[in-house]
Amino acid sequence: MKSKETLLKELSDCVVDMEDQIVGQVAGEYVEAGYPALDGITEGLVDGMQRTAELYEQEEYFIPELLICSDAMYNGLGVLRPHLEKTETEEKRKVVIGVVEGDTHDIGKNLVRIMLESAGYEMHDLGRDVALQCFVDKAKEINADVIAMSTLMSTTMPGMRQVIEMLEAEGLRDKVKVIVGGAPISPAFTQKIGADGYSATAVEAVKLVNRLLGAESEQVGA
Repeated sequence: MKSKETLLKELSDCVVDMEDQIVGQVAGEYVEAGYPALDGITEGLVDGMQRTAELYEQEEYFIPELLICSDAMYNGLGVLRPHLEKTETEEKRKVVIGVVEGDTHDIGKNLVRIMLESAGYEMHDLGRDVALQCFVDKAKEINADVIAMSTLMSTTMPGMRQVIEMLEAEGLRDKVKVIVGGAPISPAFTQKIGADGYSATAVEAVKLVNRLLGAESEQVGA
């Protein structure tokens, strides 16, 4: 029998190497060996997707490779998810994500969505060129924990502040974290508009959401 570490590396490598057919067999072998499904997802498949994201950001991988890698990840998830313990499948934190109105560039947004979904978040993707009110309406509808907005155009950046102002006007600002990202966005802009955080990469976006919601959980439990 292969060791847990060996199979975790194989799961990760299947994602990076675009082995969307083989990954299911490796995931099945992992489950049959009796190893925890959650570790297989987080330390295997998610690790592979994080490596893929880094290759994409370094321009070693491009959109076609990214899509096949994500297919491999989802194929592995399909095998492992049914074996999660009940407590691990309950109460997913909800994230509304989209590209703000006036911008149709969604590659970065899609990568962040894939990474957050692989990390266990329930994603609600509004797409690109999203009317600002839609962010607020969707967050209200699903009782979202996070709104994630992106843009690659400086001309659409003010829309992010408007969404935050809309949340404040409806008394929702304290109930939802707001994160922003995209090439023209900076930590200074993030602070200026009153957002909760900024990430420059998809990998950092996962860490940011984990940190924001983890801190919130600690406050609730205090």
